[in-house]
Amino acid sequence: KRRGRGPERWQTWGSSCPIFGNKEMRILMLGLDAAGKTTILYKLKLGQSVTTIPTVGFNVETVTYKNVKFNVWDVGGQDKIRPLWRHYYTGTQGLIFVVDCADRDRIDEARQELHKIINDREMRDAIILVFANKQDL
Repeated sequence: KRRGRGPERWQTWGSSCPIFGNKEMRILMLGLDAAGKTTILYKLKLGQSVTTIPTVGFNVETVTYKNVKFNVWDVGGQDKIRPLWRHYYTGTQGLIFVVDCADRDRIDEARQELHKIINDREMRDAIILVFANKQDL
């Protein structure tokens, strides 16, 4: 269904956006391997940096902010795992796509993967954040 320009548009946004009173959101965190997804997840959850290993499968954590529960699904980004990403799309309200800005050789690969995700029918209504990680390196 398309978002209109009138009040029905805001009703659609209200069903998926926390500023309109939704108390829980399903967030999918994707990106190429070694982009920093798991580090970001646990920095949000614990408020501190943790040592991580490459994610095979997924991590899921609930992060609460301003009375909104964000159920964050961090899915591994290795090339062989990426075809499985689509199995996590159903019900996703927000996408955090993490890009390793220090890995310039893979920026185009990251762009291609992001385009695949946002062109999928299941993700058409998801709110998207592109997280430009490792800018300090």
